[in-house]
Amino acid sequence: MDNLERMRQLVDELNRASNTYYNGLSEQMTDYEWDAKFDELKRLEQELGEILPDSPTNNVSEDNIAGQKEEHEFSALSLAKTKKTEDLVKWAEGKPIWLSWKLDGLTLVVTFDNGKLTKVVTRGNGHIGTNITHLARAIEGIPSTIKDQGHLVIRGEAIISYNDFEQFNMENDEEYANPRNLASGSLTLKDVEEVAKRHIHWIPFTLVYSEEDITSWGKRMDFLKTNGMDCVEHELIAQPNFQNVQAVIDSWTLRVTNRKNPYPVDGLVIAFDDTSYAATGSVTGHHATRAGYAFKWQDESADTELEEVEWSCAASTISPVAIFRPVELEGTTVKRASLCNISECERLGIGGQGTRLSVIKANKIIPKVIKVTQQVGQLVIPTQCPVCHASTEVAVSPNSGTKTLHCTNEECPAKQMKKFTRFVSKEGVNVDGISEQTLARFINLGWINEYADIFRLSNHANEIETLEGFGEKSASNIVQSIKKARTVEARRLLFSLTIPMIGQDVCNRLLTAYPLKDLIDLASGRNQTGNLFDPTPQEQLAKIPGIGPEKSGAFVSWFSNPKNLSMVERLLEQIDIIQEDTSAIGNRCEGMTFVVTGDVHHYNNRNELKSYIESQGGKVTGSVSKSTNYLINNDQTSTSGKNLKAKQLGIPIISEVEFISRFVD
Repeated sequence: MDNLERMRQLVDELNRASNTYYNGLSEQMTDYEWDAKFDELKRLEQELGEILPDSPTNNVSEDNIAGQKEEHEFSALSLAKTKKTEDLVKWAEGKPIWLSWKLDGLTLVVTFDNGKLTKVVTRGNGHIGTNITHLARAIEGIPSTIKDQGHLVIRGEAIISYNDFEQFNMENDEEYANPRNLASGSLTLKDVEEVAKRHIHWIPFTLVYSEEDITSWGKRMDFLKTNGMDCVEHELIAQPNFQNVQAVIDSWTLRVTNRKNPYPVDGLVIAFDDTSYAATGSVTGHHATRAGYAFKWQDESADTELEEVEWSCAASTISPVAIFRPVELEGTTVKRASLCNISECERLGIGGQGTRLSVIKANKIIPKVIKVTQQVGQLVIPTQCPVCHASTEVAVSPNSGTKTLHCTNEECPAKQMKKFTRFVSKEGVNVDGISEQTLARFINLGWINEYADIFRLSNHANEIETLEGFGEKSASNIVQSIKKARTVEARRLLFSLTIPMIGQDVCNRLLTAYPLKDLIDLASGRNQTGNLFDPTPQEQLAKIPGIGPEKSGAFVSWFSNPKNLSMVERLLEQIDIIQEDTSAIGNRCEGMTFVVTGDVHHYNNRNELKSYIESQGGKVTGSVSKSTNYLINNDQTSTSGKNLKAKQLGIPIISEVEFISRFVD
């Protein structure tokens, strides 16, 4: 193959990979592979003095989100990239620069006019994007109104945090390769409520245009903050010599490797503080030469040998994890990496024990297999679930064609992850130190099949010590947390069971009327006399204020199920119940309905404030309506939905201090 043929091959491979990367489809190559091929293509173009028309070195990577197309008022060009600090220093020319995160998401251009949001458009090809204004309210960080009354154009990144990404993959059938892939895929959806569940956050990184005369990049960021926008984090380098720039890069890189940043980043960006000077640059290819410069980390790779593929069950998906001979990467020992799904295993050519691998820590954080250098044997896809041993099935996504493995047992403990997470949460029985990821590991090890098993984890203390990422102290902390959680308030226990339609407020109301044991006996039918004239359990519970037939029916139905009742009985053997007297002890709030929103400062939390209101004969609801007497919000100038609704209905918005002066002191 000559150099021109190789260029054609690289262009085709890179363009196909970009299409999947920018449009929420299955990943075709890692960032590491893409950068290596891109650098090879640039080198060949320089050697031959020729650039193919569709070369990614001369075009903006494009998102192809379906919808109404819109031409950008100001072209959204990409930044030139480097992996060398000296290139950044040379570019800066000794002028003050700002360094910020290169957020790994999807660029959205947001426009405001006369203080109101007017449109949100994807970057597209840099000149024409897709109008997704209808999704704006589902994207956190895009305000509907701002203080500035002029014409404002802002670029920002739509991203999903690592925690929200892991949560989504754990709870949904289709597993995405990375947060960016999920973010871009989510913006192709039409259902606003479904998009909102993905927790996409928009973070501005550039003020493109304002009618205000602001020629400092730093002051432009301050201007956006005063208009209620949470900008990308940034740091000024007043004298950008090599030593100063390297010191800041090292400091920010350390935060990445220590996982101090909640959002995915794939590098850093520098920009001139003098925006007038930055605008004097020329446009070369698809870069504006002085608009900014991106810095990407050199990924350190290591060769190793596959020991096994572990299949980990979370929610309904069974995901492959490569376990390999330990290697040192970025100062840490790495011996496992997620393989995401069957399609990724096939793309890489994952085999059996002894298969030779190259691995990296992508963007200094996530262990990742980047290629197979020698396949040994074949990958064996399990026919039984590793948790419940029911049969498995391979599903193919109709959108992306991604193959994933699933357990066919609807009652598999791994599919109850949401329920177990709620059970150990602070609002539940409050088992401190057991995260959702920890629960998933214990479930996959077969230690947790039902709630009572959580209180038997002490029997596995020695085994927990030997798990990767734990140790003697972690195991001891878990044992102590479990011991402390054995004494639990009745309302917390009832809420932790995840009974349909039974939230915290309903739990409080039920327990105000009955002790927990009597409540269970009533709902399960244990204390029925058989008299046809007696009201049914559902009818008795429906009479409790705020319950009604629907909620009482759901409660009785759940406890009438022998499996649920037996499970609760086994749980009660492991714990001690405390039931507080929740009846009103005063009348300071009698007959009034409150809504509480935002942070509280004088009470430990909103639940404590809610408990006080109820103890004084008041009622607390979750939404503002005509029946609401007061909205309690310390930020009375907030433009939140609850504040706007209260103002619309003429309902007083009072601060915590005002509430205390009226209803406590």
